[in-house]
Amino acid sequence: MTHVVRAAAVQAEPRWLDLDAGVEHMIGLIGEAAAQGVQLVTFPETFVPGYPWWIWLDAPAMGMQYVPRYAENSMTRDGEHMARIAAAAGQHGIHVVFGFSERAGGSLYMSQALISDTGRVVSVRRKLKPTHVERSVFGEGDGSDIQVHETPLGRVGALNCWEHFQPLTKYAMYSMNEQIHVGAWPSFSVYRGAAQALGPEVNNAASLVYAVEGQTFVVAPCAVVGQAAHDLFCDTEVKRQLLLQGGGFARIFGPEGSPLGENLAETQEGMVVADLDFSLIAIAKSAADPVGHYSRPDVMRLLINRAPNPVVVDRSVPTMPAFVDADDLAAAE
Repeated sequence: MTHVVRAAAVQAEPRWLDLDAGVEHMIGLIGEAAAQGVQLVTFPETFVPGYPWWIWLDAPAMGMQYVPRYAENSMTRDGEHMARIAAAAGQHGIHVVFGFSERAGGSLYMSQALISDTGRVVSVRRKLKPTHVERSVFGEGDGSDIQVHETPLGRVGALNCWEHFQPLTKYAMYSMNEQIHVGAWPSFSVYRGAAQALGPEVNNAASLVYAVEGQTFVVAPCAVVGQAAHDLFCDTEVKRQLLLQGGGFARIFGPEGSPLGENLAETQEGMVVADLDFSLIAIAKSAADPVGHYSRPDVMRLLINRAPNPVVVDRSVPTMPAFVDADDLAAAE
């Protein structure tokens, strides 16, 4: 029998720098998705409490005015707000993958959580390397954040934004037999026309290439910048020109590159919904499997360190080997 999963990529404006309102917004969208028969609903990068757009608009010193509020409205991976989102997933019987600014001690991380349809927090991962000026706000993850998980829907993994431009990270994900990939984006609003690498053409191409290279479905949620963002971040005409309203380009791609679902206008809020027919994976894999029959491990292999990288190591506690070979990793999975 054919395995089909209904998935949704959310395209919506966050509730900027307001954790409680952002979580309530998410819970409402989870309910809307479930009412459409969606089994997996996905949310953009740092959807809670919204992407920190000030980092692209002025000097770091100017942005310090936002830092206390942003940190205060960032959530922990095990606090009450995570519990509320997980409860909503369980109530509606739907899997959820969402991006959030994670507060851990005095640092923030660009994290993604996977929650099961029973309301269990399956995992939380962090962006391995925040991009460009993001590093003025966020810390980085480690090898343990390269994750693909077995779920009733299939093998699900996730990356944030320009992690889709990291060839080795992508190859590590492909090697873990990913079947549904959540590629989360913050919105394609900044420097439009001045920096093509930040625009929708290039970034949607990255999602498409990921699907074809990995022979996996790519569900790519993408946020919207609206008047609320302009009111908060843009106090000059120059900033309003740098950060354009719109930027919503949520997409879903099949494992052989087919566009799926009905796309929305870039200023429109809603969801791109599609039925993912897993028979397409077999067709795509038969053509080119870069970690299988289309690989050359005798010429090139990936060395990966998947061990956590804590800042304090207790030598009395046994640690994992420093490096894990890709073949060993695949066998362990």
